[in-house]
Amino acid sequence: MSCGAAIFSSRLDDPSIRAILCARGGYGTARLVDGLDFSRFPQQPKWIAGFSDITVLNSHLLRLGYASIHGVMPVLFHQAGGEAALESLRRALFGEAALPLQVAPHRLNRPGTATGRLVGGNLSLLHTITGTASQASFDGRILFLEDLDEYLYHIDRMMLHLHRSGQLAGLAGLVVGHFSQMRDNTIPFGSAAEEIIDSYAGLYHFPVGYGFPVGHEADNMALVVGREARLEVGPEGARLTMDAAGAV
Repeated sequence: MSCGAAIFSSRLDDPSIRAILCARGGYGTARLVDGLDFSRFPQQPKWIAGFSDITVLNSHLLRLGYASIHGVMPVLFHQAGGEAALESLRRALFGEAALPLQVAPHRLNRPGTATGRLVGGNLSLLHTITGTASQASFDGRILFLEDLDEYLYHIDRMMLHLHRSGQLAGLAGLVVGHFSQMRDNTIPFGSAAEEIIDSYAGLYHFPVGYGFPVGHEADNMALVVGREARLEVGPEGARLTMDAAGAV
């Protein structure tokens, strides 16, 4: 076990710790996760919160049967415009009812209503953990996606992989968050990130809502991975409501 994994595992087992807030994202969680010891986690359950690279932990915990929080991290606590995101994290940590997320109509929205447990996070990391012990099933669930600083053809490649591997086929619904600072090549790819996602979502019949405040922007509202939720998409826009539940 690496030093980092040993330290993290000791925090998982510490009964005095009620939550672990990952300080920042970046790179490396997929290298760390196999060294973590969750064998005593049922006796000492606690919130683990973060986003971006922490998607690996969010998914790994869901596969083990535990909820976790996809939300703003301490390195971003004081960013301008992030006050609502920080408050949403506080509400999730203390088991208070989450406020519904309502977004304006989007030209790519696909109408309908879906219910299911939330799964998802950073598209690049979901692609990375496909076929590993950290991959959580999407079947019957509402998938949410976000990403940062990726080439548009990478977005297409990853969405194609989710499609060809059958991971999109059983979705109840799809929530699309921020796709920030996307890159393109000298010869343009020809589609924006949301249009790429739509080209694959359109192969199925689940509802899809675009423009949700989730991802690498200041308005990164907390979502509880594993929490039962309801997605409603119609002419007035899209709405995501999480069921009320107590803290871990």
